[in-house]
Amino acid sequence: MKSYILKRDPGDPVPPKFSLDYDAELNPGQLAAACALEGPVLVIAGAGSGKTRTLVYRVARLIESGIPPESILLLTFTRKAAQEMIQRVGLLIGGRSESVTGGTFHSVANMLLRRYGRAIGLEPGFTILDRGDSEDVINLLRTQHGLHDKARHFPRKNTLNEIFSKAANKLLPVEDVVLQEFPQFEEEIEDLQQLQRAFDAYKRQRLLVDYDDLLSRLRELLASDEHVRRRISNWFAGWRLRMTM
Repeated sequence: MKSYILKRDPGDPVPPKFSLDYDAELNPGQLAAACALEGPVLVIAGAGSGKTRTLVYRVARLIESGIPPESILLLTFTRKAAQEMIQRVGLLIGGRSESVTGGTFHSVANMLLRRYGRAIGLEPGFTILDRGDSEDVINLLRTQHGLHDKARHFPRKNTLNEIFSKAANKLLPVEDVVLQEFPQFEEEIEDLQQLQRAFDAYKRQRLLVDYDDLLSRLRELLASDEHVRRRISNWFAGWRLRMTM
């Protein structure tokens, strides 16, 4: 009887060697989420189910599977959470995690807009308005448009900012937001629309963006420029991690 020794074809990919025992560290649901590599994956998990732990091990698994760390995008809702997760990955597999792009949705949008924003007329030196700055600009425009009369039932600057922010985040006209959530200002809709247009024009003329603009202008960029969209897609090579709290 002859014996045969099977050898690996030199053209076959070398199976990755994992330094972590993922089976022992994660429960079955976490393990499935951490080890999924092909195609989009939606993981629905409640409080206390180990979402952060799963994402940390998922990043580690991707890197150990041969995915370039610089092509991994980790998005969270707070800067602290992103930093902590990248640090935890580093504790598991070493310094390779330092090349992972991690941050909040707004911080990553800021980075991409400064790099590619010229395609939609946004120069990289734009200034970001915080909530207080936005309210001050709105109040200035409110006064310039003669809408500051105390005897008139017109929203204050913080309410105006909230209305405009909701319209931007929900992709709704100001009219719909007012009718749905601020019906007491229904008679002011026309002036609110005019004020919103003035606010948008003010920001664009002075190279200003608020936090809502970071997301909406990035959406505009991705929707309008095929070249930029492909460059960003190729940069992250389809590997996107998102944590939903």
